[in-house]
Amino acid sequence: MNIKLVITDIDGVWTDGGMYYDNNGNEFKKFNTSDSAGVLILRGLNIPLAIITGEDAEIVKRRAEKLKVDYLFMGIRNKLLVAKNLCHDLGVKLEETAFIGDDINDVLLLRAAGLSATPSNAPDYVRSEAQWTMTKKGGEGVFREFVERIVNEMGLFEKFKTDYFDRIKGYNG
Repeated sequence: MNIKLVITDIDGVWTDGGMYYDNNGNEFKKFNTSDSAGVLILRGLNIPLAIITGEDAEIVKRRAEKLKVDYLFMGIRNKLLVAKNLCHDLGVKLEETAFIGDDINDVLLLRAAGLSATPSNAPDYVRSEAQWTMTKKGGEGVFREFVERIVNEMGLFEKFKTDYFDRIKGYNG
């Protein structure tokens, strides 16, 4: 396995899929901070991350900016087309991508990615399209679980940890 790009959906993966509104119509989403470690791991290994979501919510943009996600595509209907274009731009083959998604609008990309996964609570017909079904549900740190499994399968998790702790020691003198 040689993954050169990780792609993720947001709602139902990084969140529990719920949409919360206050009396003024403001939308809220609950993100699991555990998933930010998945971003940290990818960054430490120089593996780019792309979010491709059908949602077009400011809160998703703010979360992506806070975590310094490499690529953010919002309001997307055809996720596979966006992934193909991004791969072309990066010189990466679609077979060298890993994608995690949870719903019907993710199926085409789940089928096309080199490695695909769903949260454990994705519908059966979506889970059947993926190579991996993760143990966690959407919003419970499933993105981190996905990333850790990828880097473990690639034999890179120990390298990440060693490099990470070496950097930390350097910051602390």
